[in-house]
Amino acid sequence: MNEKLKIAIVDDHALFRKSLAVLINMFPQYEVIIDAANGQDMISLLKLQLPDIVLMDINMPVMDGYAATAWLRLNHPTVKVLALSTMDAETAIIKMIKSGAKGYVLKDAEPQELRQAFEDLMSRGYYYNELVTRKVMNSISQLTESHSTLGVFAKLSERETEFLKLTCTELTYKEIADKLCVSVRTVEGYRDTLCEKLNLKTRVGLAMYALKNQIADL
Repeated sequence: MNEKLKIAIVDDHALFRKSLAVLINMFPQYEVIIDAANGQDMISLLKLQLPDIVLMDINMPVMDGYAATAWLRLNHPTVKVLALSTMDAETAIIKMIKSGAKGYVLKDAEPQELRQAFEDLMSRGYYYNELVTRKVMNSISQLTESHSTLGVFAKLSERETEFLKLTCTELTYKEIADKLCVSVRTVEGYRDTLCEKLNLKTRVGLAMYALKNQIADL
């Protein structure tokens, strides 16, 4: 018999958390192991056991969904975050994706969509429904024209973002390659791809763009 996949729910509304846990525990292959009121609460509970998927609300006291997702990305990168929110604005969606969320589901979604999101997260590594995809693509189109930071975030992969941050250091391309555990040729490929995407020409240009758009700090 296959072991059930473990789910954590992080939401500041207790009644919603409890009701959602009942629903998820009815799915044959999943069980809720963590019930947290905010990101800080989640961190303390993770010391006991680690979930496969975290259902993450956005607006919460103490530590919100953006910060909690970013913390998971740094400390437990194998845990997949599925944003679960009433917020359907492009800015919220893109910011959660930038923070590390691998999917985004609205709270009024049908149970079948939630189950499909779980399945896609585990099999494909991500889940974005038609609504979210449409909003993100629309946002990219609009924000790219205005050279917005959100447009940049939407374009970059995780590895490209990591490379972009490293361009702001004194590391050589060989040292960056060693840090990323890839070849120098691969790093040069990141550089060329980013220059094309961002319409830039040099490493200095990439570094200035990263700093200007707060992708990296001095």
